[in-house]
Amino acid sequence: MTATIADDIVAGARRVSVLRGYRFELVKLVSQWRIRLLVLACWIAPALFVAAVSQQSSLPSDTLFGRWMHATGWAGSLVVLGFAGTWALPLLISVVAGDVFASEDRLGTWRHLLVAVRSPRRIFVAKALASLTVIGLLVAGLACSSAAGGVVAVGNQPLVGLDGHLLTSADAAGRVLLAWVCVLAPTLALAAIGLLGSVMLGRSPMGLLLPALFALAMQVAQMLPLPVAVRLALPGYAFISWNGLFTSPAQVGPLLIGTVVSLVWAVLATALAYLLFLRRDFTNLAYDGSGRRAITTGLLPLVALGALTVTVVAVATPSMGSGIEQDKVQRSVATAFAHLYRLQTQQLNRPDVTEAHLQVTAACNKGGGQVAPQGAGNDWRCVVTWHLPGVEAAGTAIYQLDVAADGRFVADGDGPKEVNGYFLVRTPTGDAPNPLWQFDGNVELLDTTPKG
Repeated sequence: MTATIADDIVAGARRVSVLRGYRFELVKLVSQWRIRLLVLACWIAPALFVAAVSQQSSLPSDTLFGRWMHATGWAGSLVVLGFAGTWALPLLISVVAGDVFASEDRLGTWRHLLVAVRSPRRIFVAKALASLTVIGLLVAGLACSSAAGGVVAVGNQPLVGLDGHLLTSADAAGRVLLAWVCVLAPTLALAAIGLLGSVMLGRSPMGLLLPALFALAMQVAQMLPLPVAVRLALPGYAFISWNGLFTSPAQVGPLLIGTVVSLVWAVLATALAYLLFLRRDFTNLAYDGSGRRAITTGLLPLVALGALTVTVVAVATPSMGSGIEQDKVQRSVATAFAHLYRLQTQQLNRPDVTEAHLQVTAACNKGGGQVAPQGAGNDWRCVVTWHLPGVEAAGTAIYQLDVAADGRFVADGDGPKEVNGYFLVRTPTGDAPNPLWQFDGNVELLDTTPKG
């Protein structure tokens, strides 16, 4: 039956309010053992993980901020955030939002629900709000638990940013919190995709898997050498663009674009799910999704939105290249080295020196100078040069760089050993590797930093 007929069931009877429907749907969700288990895991597991890893001798240095988990408790929360955006949140959203409508199809309870509520519109709103509430509770658990575990196990210490500058404890706490808030936008986009899949595909298991598959496709796309405009226009980009919060000045351009794109996707996908739900035939007990309507009303509008966002971002940020260019890499490496050199100086109890006195520069090439110095790759090589006050000869150090397509790079010291080799230094939290040995950095993909 159509939405109009369903609204007229039991004429003259009082409809259930949205608030009562929301509470009913929320109770239905949290009464499921798997939802309770997920909530419990999100509020306990991150704290245990961060505390355990922070006490290990080997750290997940291949993960962003993983190499700093011995130094500050805030690094552990960022490690969990990176994992959550890649794997945890898409799977959690699939279980909650991807099943909120399909469960009624499997149980065959739509007619009972329609008779009780008497409004498909209110049913949709109640179910959407209930699923978002549970998802919000899961995200809050991941954030609070990981931060608490890190601070208790390691301490409220300063955090080294992606350009090597030292963030105070208060600044680190604020940026970590902001980073978790920023991933709410792509989380909403995935949740909306889950609602759409649950409505569109009925009891089919593909509806349950849709958010996870969509997130996986976005991750694969981010690893490809796509133009900057295409990369920024993907709804999942905000899951990684929070990295820009940990540079000085903060690289907020990509983050703002990714957030806006994610919110637009969330609004459109939710609207499509709402439209499909109102047009659904609830008299068909064997309903298993409408293939034609799923394509015309569900899939095609999202494809059109993707093309539109790519066009808008391409016009707003005229960069169809990779965004990884020689001057940007040189500037990022030089900035990070200058900050970390001062940190090393303090740890070795040497006379302090400012970045202005150091005058650090970097000369980088790719493929030994045989290929164009642009784009991602593990064949970048940089020679860093700096000056010390009162010393005529300039110091030099060599780094091998592995630059990812999203702009993140890992610099590995290649001599001289006394500068960027592996040795332990004394820190307030104990012995730690030389900060100039290996470090993470971030190349700003957009042309917002003045050259020179």
